[in-house]
Amino acid sequence: MSLKGAKSPTRGRKLRSTGTKARGRASNGPNSLIELKKQLETRTRELGEARGHLSEALEQQTATSEVLQVISSSPGDLQTVFETILAKATRICEAKFGSMYLNEGGAVRSVAMHNAPPSFAEERRRNPLIRPSPDTTLGRALTTKQTVQIADVQNEPAYTDAPSGFTGAQLAKLAGARTVVVVPMLKESELVGVIVIYRQEVRPFTDKQIELVQNFASQAVIAIENTRLLNELRESLQQQTATSDVLRVISSSPGALQPVFEAMLENATRICGASFGHMFGYADGVFQTIATHNAPAGFEEFLRRGPIDPLPGTALAQILHNPRPVHILDARELETYANRHPLSVAAAEQGGVRTLLVVPMLKDDILIGTIGIYRQEVRPFTDKQIELVKNFAAQAVIAIENTRLLNELRQRTDDLSESLQQQTATSEVLGVISRSPGELEPVFQAMLENATRICEAKFGTLLLFEEDELRTVAMHGVPREFEELRRRDSKVPIYVRRLVETRQIVQVADGAAEEPYATSPLVKLAGARSFVEVPMLKENELIGSIIIYRQEVRPFTDKQIELVKNFAQQAVIAIENTRLLNELRESLQQQTATADVLKVISRSTFDLQAVLDTLVESAARLCQADIAGIHRLIGSTYQYAASHGMTPDLDEFMRTVRFMPDRGTITGRTALEGKVVQIADVLKRTGLHSWRRGQENRCSHDARGPITARRDSNRRDRTDALSGAAVHREAGRASYYLCRSSGDRDRKRAAIRRSAGAHGGAERVPPATNCYC
Repeated sequence: MSLKGAKSPTRGRKLRSTGTKARGRASNGPNSLIELKKQLETRTRELGEARGHLSEALEQQTATSEVLQVISSSPGDLQTVFETILAKATRICEAKFGSMYLNEGGAVRSVAMHNAPPSFAEERRRNPLIRPSPDTTLGRALTTKQTVQIADVQNEPAYTDAPSGFTGAQLAKLAGARTVVVVPMLKESELVGVIVIYRQEVRPFTDKQIELVQNFASQAVIAIENTRLLNELRESLQQQTATSDVLRVISSSPGALQPVFEAMLENATRICGASFGHMFGYADGVFQTIATHNAPAGFEEFLRRGPIDPLPGTALAQILHNPRPVHILDARELETYANRHPLSVAAAEQGGVRTLLVVPMLKDDILIGTIGIYRQEVRPFTDKQIELVKNFAAQAVIAIENTRLLNELRQRTDDLSESLQQQTATSEVLGVISRSPGELEPVFQAMLENATRICEAKFGTLLLFEEDELRTVAMHGVPREFEELRRRDSKVPIYVRRLVETRQIVQVADGAAEEPYATSPLVKLAGARSFVEVPMLKENELIGSIIIYRQEVRPFTDKQIELVKNFAQQAVIAIENTRLLNELRESLQQQTATADVLKVISRSTFDLQAVLDTLVESAARLCQADIAGIHRLIGSTYQYAASHGMTPDLDEFMRTVRFMPDRGTITGRTALEGKVVQIADVLKRTGLHSWRRGQENRCSHDARGPITARRDSNRRDRTDALSGAAVHREAGRASYYLCRSSGDRDRKRAAIRRSAGAHGGAERVPPATNCYC
């Protein structure tokens, strides 16, 4: 097969044909080579352009990636994002410098620059807010919201001859700009700001370069929006945190408003970026400072100096007229400042106030105060900041109301507790009264102890008055030296004379600062400062006083004084009950003694001496006398008949004494006057003649009187008891004489009638006998 193929004519012809074609192509070689070179150059150029486009796209993507990285790594930090965007845009677009502006209602504010000429940058720093001419690139972009490029701004009249009130000449004069492109930053057709890049030679920017700047503008808008959302989130978190802080302060300080107000002001000034703040309370037509935070010293002193009168034109007056937030951009532009209103002048000059916000605190549409925050530069507060302060104002009103309700609840609780305490004390005193019938000292001690304890006094005293004398009958917690003085001295002390004169409650706020107390032992020895004296009255008759003392200046409250008045009334009741009980006991004793005497009389019909001995012993016992005696009329004189309590010498002496009916002796006077005679002290009594041989000196030392230093009622009761003993004596004598001979009966009966009539105050016939003790 291979031989056949090798010798094949067809195969040979095919080879020859190939050779012929090769010789034909070789003859056209030079022209084909040129074409190939051209194609190679084209392909190389296309490849270079493709590589250039690829490199440009890669650079743009890298720049975009870097900007996005900056946005993600600097949340909320727009300045870094703006500067990065300008740096990338000017470099990639081969611009000389760039700037960025944000829209502010018909004007723009410079927020970032990159590589700007120093004179142009300085001008923008001094005047960041500008109003561009409508014919400039910036003005056209603001008007049309479209990208605007000018190949050479120096050929534009708007840059060389800007209208009054507009800027534009600085760009050409200060920056040396020639070609300028302005790209708007749009958010849903709303102009947010612009990016401007400049060349200092005439060389327009390409479409791709402009497209790149537009991409950066979109990224700037995204960054601004993200920052806005982040700031809102942060503000919301701050507000929630601040609200939580205030609520925590409210909950941790129930009833205490000052910490709540200070926490509110601190949070409001910090979150709203204010320099300081303060809070006014409003009542009775005037404002009063109740809290401040970080206020300058001079302005704070002015605010705390006194009530603020809201004169017309001030923020406070505006709130009174229309209770809504008052937002003032510049306090120095107010008419009240020009008219030198004190509050406006103090705020502007001492507080450095420029922008201020004052928010009313309303309770049921009634103004109760205001919250004010202040900035020391002209920079308005945002709507959200105003809402935050309004929220704090509402919280302040809630805190005030909660505190009022809590204080009312506490007051009611305190009142109930105090009432329970007083009722318990009253019950304890009544218990002592019931357990100690007729004993006043335990009652008085219980009263003083409860009065000083409940009224938070240091010590107390209870006094009883008798004519011109005063007895301290109970003391509690009294300093030792003062206690000893009161026990020694029965005179009415100088510090209760006003009470004795007026019979009214006397309260002294500070005894050390008021005469005559300042020099009295009460202050010098006891250290008393505040004290209250409460009279003990029985049918408007002063019978005593309860006094409680403090050793610091702190007057007693009305409720505490009312409690002491209650104790004073209980003391009067206890005294009266004790008097009645003692009278009952004495009456019972007298009746028992009478029964005993009658028994003796009935058993001793023929023994007069036994009756007389019983009578004189009963009289001495009932009258609490030391010595008692009975004298009988024998002839024309009175002689000793019976005695009790006498010494043997005195008893022997008394049996030898004969008393005449005259005023020289007690016995003689009783016989002469035919009625009861009482002498408090025979040694001090004038008109009593001396007995012969000095007998008076032997007996008077044991018989100064029936009852010494006793109240009149007690004296009267005991005198009545003694009179009763005399009557019983007469009855005994009658029984004795009835048993004697009938020849003497009529004469003795007449004597008995005459003696009984003299005792009753009828015909003055000398009594047959008399009794003394």
